[in-house]
Amino acid sequence: MSTTLDVTAYEHILTATIQRPKAMNAINFELMDELERVLDHLENSRMRAFVLTGAGRDLFVSGGDLKEFHGIKSADEAEQMARRMGAILKRIERLPCWTIASINGSTYGGGWELMLAFDFRIASADATFHFSQGKFYLPPGWGGLTRLVEKVGRSTALRWLAETAEIDAGKALNYGLIDRLCPPDERTEKTYDWAKEMCKNDRDYIKTLKQGALAFSEARWKAIEQEIQPFARLWEDERHHTRVEKFLNKKD
Repeated sequence: MSTTLDVTAYEHILTATIQRPKAMNAINFELMDELERVLDHLENSRMRAFVLTGAGRDLFVSGGDLKEFHGIKSADEAEQMARRMGAILKRIERLPCWTIASINGSTYGGGWELMLAFDFRIASADATFHFSQGKFYLPPGWGGLTRLVEKVGRSTALRWLAETAEIDAGKALNYGLIDRLCPPDERTEKTYDWAKEMCKNDRDYIKTLKQGALAFSEARWKAIEQEIQPFARLWEDERHHTRVEKFLNKKD
């Protein structure tokens, strides 16, 4: 039984809830394992919608697990990790069912990279979005730069990353980073109602629409792939390791 991902299915909708509250719902290797298992099922089932959310009300995903990933020192190891997570996000984006990120609280760094791989995003009105990679001397490495530019434009994407900006939910909606807002205590119900509404047609119909919408994307996939090596190179940089150590020591 998974200790990091709680998975439930009802009618045509599968919901996965990240269950790592003590680690701020951070992405680690065990969670990658669980996401890959869920994707194996979704790729071969008849589910029409996949919803991902986080446990609790305060955090969706805090990004990559700095404590666990700090053991990665070399560019080669960082590239392997980024390629694996990038492949997970690509599989999410190409699923033949609708995908919804249901954002229950704050999301940081790799957390917003994860949510951008979903077709749609609904967030609690008190959610916040933190473009925090620069604090650790890193660029996005999981396809987030390409996807962020698609959503909000080049200038805004670069500004948010340069400023390590914090964006509230209203601003995120105005810029198209997310699609819907709802009161925090209604988010679960509103997410399910939205998913159910989109499941009126069968999986073959959904697959046809999604494949058509990705037909133009060969150059886009190349751009996502090209994010990996700069990320790996800066991961190896001493400035990255120093900033992570300072952050971890402060937390302790």
